[in-house]
Amino acid sequence: MSPPNKPTMIIGASPNPSRYSYLATLKVAEYGHSVYPMGIKNGRIGSMEILTEKRMFDNIHTVTMYVGAERQQEWIDYILLLNPVRIIFNPGSDNSVLWDKASALGIECIDGCTLVMLSSGEF
Repeated sequence: MSPPNKPTMIIGASPNPSRYSYLATLKVAEYGHSVYPMGIKNGRIGSMEILTEKRMFDNIHTVTMYVGAERQQEWIDYILLLNPVRIIFNPGSDNSVLWDKASALGIECIDGCTLVMLSSGEF
């Protein structure tokens, strides 16, 4: 039996193969989850187009953050409107404002690493 699909939005997706967001996008897809890479630069990650316009999705389970707190301000309202089940704050993306707002709405907030969570079965 395969694990359930957890549609995942990667905030801060980059077409640069040396970035963790690039690797996480590929790994989340490899583990069988739908992936929505959101970034500020046009490009591709594998066969996936990086989305540069904020569109509404009604099925996002996980938002995983790859941008620092100073660049998250423009994303906060959008993320909260997506109403994900959880937000993963990868190293360097901690943001108490987003954490507090999301938690108040019942969104689980995790201080973790998407890549480690995938490899350890905690994703």
